[in-house]
Amino acid sequence: MSFGKKLFLQILWWFSLIGLSSQIRSHYSFVVREANYTRLCSTKSILTVNGNFPGPTIKVHRGETIFVNVYNKGNYNITLHWHGVKQPRNPWTDGPAYITQCPIQPGRRFRQKLIFSTEEGTIWWHAHSDWSRATIHGAIYVYPTKNTPYPFPKAHAEIPIIFSEWWKSDINEVFTQFIESGGGPNISDALTINGQPGDLYPCSMTETFEFHVEQGRTYLLRVVNAAMNLILFFSVSKHNLTVVGADGMLTKPLTREYICISPGQTMDVLLHANQEPDHYYLAARAYSSGVGVAFDNTTTTARVKYSGNYTPPSSPSLPNLPDFNDTPAVLDFITSLRGLPERYPRQVPTNITTQIVTTISVNTLPCPNGRTCQGPNGTIFAASMNNISFDTPNIDILKAYYYHINGVFKPGFPRFPPFIFNFTGDFLPITLNIPKQGTRVNVLNYGATVEIVFQGTNVIAGIDHPMHLHGFSFHVVGYGLGNFNQSKDPKNFNLVDPPYLNTVIVPVNGWAAVRFVATNPGVWFMHCHLERHQVWGMETVFIVKNGKASNETLPPPPPDMPLC
Repeated sequence: MSFGKKLFLQILWWFSLIGLSSQIRSHYSFVVREANYTRLCSTKSILTVNGNFPGPTIKVHRGETIFVNVYNKGNYNITLHWHGVKQPRNPWTDGPAYITQCPIQPGRRFRQKLIFSTEEGTIWWHAHSDWSRATIHGAIYVYPTKNTPYPFPKAHAEIPIIFSEWWKSDINEVFTQFIESGGGPNISDALTINGQPGDLYPCSMTETFEFHVEQGRTYLLRVVNAAMNLILFFSVSKHNLTVVGADGMLTKPLTREYICISPGQTMDVLLHANQEPDHYYLAARAYSSGVGVAFDNTTTTARVKYSGNYTPPSSPSLPNLPDFNDTPAVLDFITSLRGLPERYPRQVPTNITTQIVTTISVNTLPCPNGRTCQGPNGTIFAASMNNISFDTPNIDILKAYYYHINGVFKPGFPRFPPFIFNFTGDFLPITLNIPKQGTRVNVLNYGATVEIVFQGTNVIAGIDHPMHLHGFSFHVVGYGLGNFNQSKDPKNFNLVDPPYLNTVIVPVNGWAAVRFVATNPGVWFMHCHLERHQVWGMETVFIVKNGKASNETLPPPPPDMPLC
């Protein structure tokens, strides 16, 4: 491909993907279908939306309602989740399979209503069934209400930076082998930026994502970590990055040489083009704290090209990124992020009526007779919250709740760990390895002020966990290493300007505390956003009961809900 043609196609793709805020519409058509894509010297068929990888960008103003008509022309069941969209009183189109809906079967349609409320900045959408989200995902840009500017310097342009993972093998085969083996999944073959691996991978250099900047101007990077199992560090060589938003809520500016972002998280980041005209790498690679846990340790790159007359280098220098196991670097970043209290939809709750402390653990289950299992010592990997590994039912919990169908789920998710031990100790009793299995949910009264402490454990192996809650954002009031101390640690909570997120990184062998008010009636999923941990059962469900007023109750389902 000639340079001119390549440049034209990249410019065309860029403008089709990011456009202008004026290109906002109230209806979108998402056709899920197979498409052939070539990466790393080989071609395979992948599931896409409208043939695009990544998928189309949705653009709205704060507080708007839109509709997405989803038509499944693929070969597999599918659901779509609008990650970070709180969907007030509308769990029916939230998306997680068998939690709020049955999947959209091949040949079927579902018209999904997206109700935006207090979101502002970058969020995203993705498949929420099996491992389809590896290729079915895209960004959502939520602009301020009309004629209202962002509270940071106006950017010359906005640029999508969507990180993901790429497997040479068919992702459904990767998923099936993972489930059948009982062990860990095969690691990805590449990381990608906007679907492209970058210069450091074979057969990739000519398609590396690149964007052009002018010296002295500021650019808004709309960053999404759509990777399946990898927390990432990323940076731009010789440039600082300034975070001004996270998970669809604006933040106080935080300037760093690098950024840490987990699967599920999104960020709005300003890049000031204040260096000498040249080519610079934007690069990302994994952070992985699990001892002995295999991970993709490659580096993905994009090129930042300054305009002007100069001789570019044949290979730009890579930015300095923290080491793959640099937990202090992660803690320094996540604990430095601060919210903008004047933008909070409500102030930080202080009168807590419902307190939950939950362990989050990697576990094992015995290998069934007649089967060979590849988990530790011939077992099957599992995961749990408060020692319960979640069993996903075969009809959705929301339907069962609304229509009073018995036998699908049970209330009584524990609000405190059933076993008290040195959660982060080095040598733990083997009896802790095996969790209970069940479909336990946590029922909340409407208006409850909730505090959740996520306590990581060293059962089997400690690792960081990005915990995501559907239907809500929460104030992240505290982090710590080791075991949470109820008498000491709350004294250090940040109740003034904590970040307001929907996905929180719980540090390896540590804890994180969040608070929210349960004013969104319905059924809402909570899970680890490391895909392998969700498959293993590190999840639960909140059911928020109806309030008294008509605008505090769950309405009936739409008429075209997918059938199981």
